[in-house]
Amino acid sequence: MVSIIVFTILFLFTIIFFGWNVLKVRKNILLGKDLNRSDNKAKRIKTMLLVAFGQKKMFQNILPAVFHFFIYAAFVITSVELLEIVVDGLFGSHRYFAHTLGGVYVFIVSTIEILSVLAFIATLVFLARRNLLKIPRFHMDEMTGWPKLDGNIILYLEILLIVCIFTMNGADEVLLNKGSSHADVEGATFGFAVTSYLGPLIFGGFDVQTLEIFERIGWWGHIVMVFSFLNYLPYSKHFHILLAFPNTYYSNLNEKGQLSNLSNVKKEVENMFDPNFDPYAAPAEGEVVDPEKFGAKDVQDLTWKNLMDAYTCTECGRCSSACPANQTGKKLSPRKIMMDTRDRLVEVGNNRRKHGDDYDDGKSLLGDFITQEEIWACTSCNACVQECPVNIDPLSIIIDLRRYLVMEESKVPGELATMLTNIENNGAPWQFSPSDRANWINEE
Repeated sequence: MVSIIVFTILFLFTIIFFGWNVLKVRKNILLGKDLNRSDNKAKRIKTMLLVAFGQKKMFQNILPAVFHFFIYAAFVITSVELLEIVVDGLFGSHRYFAHTLGGVYVFIVSTIEILSVLAFIATLVFLARRNLLKIPRFHMDEMTGWPKLDGNIILYLEILLIVCIFTMNGADEVLLNKGSSHADVEGATFGFAVTSYLGPLIFGGFDVQTLEIFERIGWWGHIVMVFSFLNYLPYSKHFHILLAFPNTYYSNLNEKGQLSNLSNVKKEVENMFDPNFDPYAAPAEGEVVDPEKFGAKDVQDLTWKNLMDAYTCTECGRCSSACPANQTGKKLSPRKIMMDTRDRLVEVGNNRRKHGDDYDDGKSLLGDFITQEEIWACTSCNACVQECPVNIDPLSIIIDLRRYLVMEESKVPGELATMLTNIENNGAPWQFSPSDRANWINEE
């Protein structure tokens, strides 16, 4: 009974705290401007199944994709065993589904064990890739401090979780061999694929009382790791485990390179072509006219999809590795754009909860987090968008920040200002008269 009470309290705390954090994230995302992504539902579902569930874009790099798939598959299948642990914890049973499912139960747990072994190998590989191998995208400036630790913490938790799974199953296997397991199953052994061999090898020399302690350590350790991981997600880049599905569903389905139009600019152009439009007309009675704002200076000026992108970023660095500006030594890193957007969004959300919706901390995304040098280094090539395994669009944020600088603050790099002046005066980027364009024909 004490065990049931402790488990129930822990379980309820985990669900409530996780739900509270998810609501905070949702509220932060909804700070963004409205964007309609409700079209073409069939294509969106297909995209989500291929990219998020099927890991399609991960397999552009085969070896890391295979190791990632081991962890991903183990995570999905282990949810079955997690369901049983929750039932056992709430009702004081032990291996609740073993008696009901019989051989199917053995098959499911054996599959989990095999995937857990593969996930353990993959975890060691990823730890080596992040900490021992000098892979450039894991050692960029934005990956120092917390981002690097965050990437390692989840791998350490994964190792502890796997150790707990095999401790629980291995000790229970030996207990059943000794006729002392309190699981309601028929037959002499479970016969799980890995622990039927590993259990007797490691735990065969212990007495029943010690084995029961090991089994309980494994059981409680397993569930504590899962609960800890669940509540760690909203504070970590690993929140993409959940957000990858809605994020890919709401992907931009337009062809890459097609930029969105500013609705307020489009409206102004339409008004200029309307002979009945009166620019000096007074607003209608009761009509509130807000001053037009172009582009984005802070996170509230971005769309909710941009903000969801920021929370979904896996910090894998594939975008920055593919970015031609980054590879030529310029300051731009698309990954940093997304990380800065998320950091600023969390800061704004916390400020609003503490001080009210009208609170202004005097900071903004543009200037305090992302510099002008970064956004003007972008070539708008869409390489970052193409490479992202969960269809994040850093370019959309960069373009809106540029729009703000140009249309609100009239800040344009000198080289670009010269080009724009030439286009306005000469119809081309070059500084010569249109009448001289064909002079090259006469050159000998």
